[in-house]
Amino acid sequence: MPFLLIDKPAGITSHDVVDRVRKITGERTVGHAGTLDPFATGMLIIGVGRESTKHLNTFLGMGKTYEAIVRLGESSTTGDPEGEISTPSDSPLAGGELSREMIEKAMKSLTGDILQIPPMHSAIKIGGKKLYELARKGIEIDRPPRPVTISRFEIMGSAISGTAQSFPFDLPVVIDCSSGTYIRAIARDLGEKLGTAGYLIQLRRSAIGSYGIDAATPLNEITPENWTSLAKKLVP
Repeated sequence: MPFLLIDKPAGITSHDVVDRVRKITGERTVGHAGTLDPFATGMLIIGVGRESTKHLNTFLGMGKTYEAIVRLGESSTTGDPEGEISTPSDSPLAGGELSREMIEKAMKSLTGDILQIPPMHSAIKIGGKKLYELARKGIEIDRPPRPVTISRFEIMGSAISGTAQSFPFDLPVVIDCSSGTYIRAIARDLGEKLGTAGYLIQLRRSAIGSYGIDAATPLNEITPENWTSLAKKLVP
């Protein structure tokens, strides 16, 4: 069962990657184990052939690791750089300073088994309608919270030592989470915990389960001549 571990570039959908793999391999039955938003980069596990695609659900259910940059002090209608950006006028910390201790306390409150409200710009269906279809019409509806697990939510490196700069502020983070977690919602909720707003300006999936990005191949390096040698025989 051949699988391709692909490092997805920004600017294309996960379905675009599947279409490109179909053309490269000549195989019609191709699928992926977990969507990445167009602006996001990183790990996609691609099943090539009927037998491989039958087992994609196993990888879909694995935990994920993400590296992200959260912009605190601004909001986006989509939760990412593609939306309409605004600055909350009533933020109690607007114009103030943000300490590492404050951020880590807020991050800790979003760690563990939590309930997460999905963003409006997501593919979840409520009442037979995909949320993003409603959002594009300017309609926002109540979404029932979903249980997810955040096993790690940390500041990357020494991004903040002592006191951070005033808002807006870009915070690099690393997140280990269960399948089905919305990282855009984590950015939104972190901003709210800090009395302001937040959205993702950068997102990279660095692992699916035990399969890390170091084992992946950039999409533009996969060709009809080399794809079979790059394919992995993964054990679901």
